Amino acid sequence: MPITQAFCDSFKRDLLAMTPHQPGDAYKIALYTARARLGPSTTVYTSEHEVPDSGDYVAGGQVLSGIVAGLDGSVGYLDWTADPRWTAATIAAAGALIYNSSKGNRALAVLDFGGVISCVNGHFDVTLPAPQAASALIRIG
Repeated sequence: MPITQAFCDSFKRDLLAMTPHQPGDAYKIALYTARARLGPSTTVYTSEHEVPDSGDYVAGGQVLSGIVAGLDGSVGYLDWTADPRWTAATIAAAGALIYNSSKGNRALAVLDFGGVISCVNGHFDVTLPAPQAASALIRIG
């Protein structure tokens, strides 16, 4: 199974079991090579096939900031307002995992970049969607 974009099943279970993810929790995003096997069944962060350390990218990825949890009509959403960026890095990534490092590294979502995105000794940016019902990264409606 290649990287498959998904809202992780384990996070759905956490929500239904009312295991809260608190706004003060540290959510992180880690980058992965095309060899990674991530998808709906991913339950926790793994270092297997994570991109190697380069520039300011280190194993485990980067803390996401600007968390926004909202409700627009009947659609609940969760997103972050600050796009992650790594500098002076050489990275070739095919996807990413967003996880809660405050709660046992539990997985929230897998991002599939649709192919390998690369930079050589430069900036590697992940552009997150706008935090609103129509486009937020995680939506329930």
